[in-house]
Amino acid sequence: MLNGRLVGENLHRLSTKGGINAMATPDRVSYWNKTRSLMFLMLGLWFFFGYVIHFFVGPLNNIVILGFPLGFYMAAQGSLIAFVVMLFWFARKQNSIDEEHGVSEE
Repeated sequence: MLNGRLVGENLHRLSTKGGINAMATPDRVSYWNKTRSLMFLMLGLWFFFGYVIHFFVGPLNNIVILGFPLGFYMAAQGSLIAFVVMLFWFARKQNSIDEEHGVSEE
């Protein structure tokens, strides 16, 4: 088992290397506010495409695109496509937030 002094030295060394622990407090608050709002936006979009769209499958089936009812398409393919697009958009947006605050990976 490691003693407290060794653990404390390692934590100090990690916190002084840079990254989120090296940010000033106002910058850290700004970073987490932007990250949190992005996360809640993504959760809202996930809920919309994962659940809300499927509540309206009946009315959406009246719209036909390329021979397929829109409700069927959204249940079978549309939500999955939306999730993949959201994943890449989230990664790009989070990377820009990281770069803005100086905590981005190389």
